[in-house]
Amino acid sequence: MAPPHVDMIFDGPVAELYDRHLVPLIFEPYADNLADHVAALTPERVLEVAAGTGVATRALSRVLADHIELTATDLNQPMLDQAASIGTERPVVWRQADVMNLPFGVDEFDVVACQFGVMFFPDRADAYREVARVMAPEGRFVFNTWDRLEANEFADAVTAGVTTIFPADPPQFLPRTPHGYHDESLIRKELAEAGLEMDSMTMLEARSRAETPEIPAIAYCQGTPLRNEIESRDADLLGTATAAATAEVQRRFGSGPVDSLIRGFVVTARLAR
Repeated sequence: MAPPHVDMIFDGPVAELYDRHLVPLIFEPYADNLADHVAALTPERVLEVAAGTGVATRALSRVLADHIELTATDLNQPMLDQAASIGTERPVVWRQADVMNLPFGVDEFDVVACQFGVMFFPDRADAYREVARVMAPEGRFVFNTWDRLEANEFADAVTAGVTTIFPADPPQFLPRTPHGYHDESLIRKELAEAGLEMDSMTMLEARSRAETPEIPAIAYCQGTPLRNEIESRDADLLGTATAAATAEVQRRFGSGPVDSLIRGFVVTARLAR
């Protein structure tokens, strides 16, 4: 198993490919929903952690009034650089920060939001303690997490395709991390360890669409830390692995345009009483 920190590295060409391909493929369908959940809480101060290249930040900037303080953070500066270069409809404070040690004071935010980032935290209970520390007494933590790999069909197909190139030691980034945190009892337990209690966990299904089968393959193989796993086995086989993933997406969904199921959850939590 790869060390947890390896799954958190989004640098080099990954950030640009992530934003170009993966954001429209799987994140945009959920960004507006997350932003609406946050806006419904009528916050004055919002913190986004693990903001990536800013797809949820942009959605938040569209629905939150200009006077509401919006701070977006990520561990990886290249991701924030990409986000800032795209811009937002209203001012946002972009700040490099590690969720394991947030550079903010106690009770500083009314809402802490995170779109599909909690799965990457190396110690979720400790990260949730940091969220609880910076969250106001009546605040909320709103986040997304993906369902199992099989319910996210492009990711499942890419994993199967890449496995044909490395059958003795298949990369496990996708099932291990993005799609490895969907058990409600575990999520409740880890929130509780941090002094938080779950309000709700709601399933959200959407469709993931691309013009060609190659787009999901490039998105996952080259725009996520799956790339690190492939290149650690044989850097010369990145193109070969991407081609194998493309072939499997095409086998399952046709030669394009392609359309598949994606399934995730939106979770809300508060400080335990």
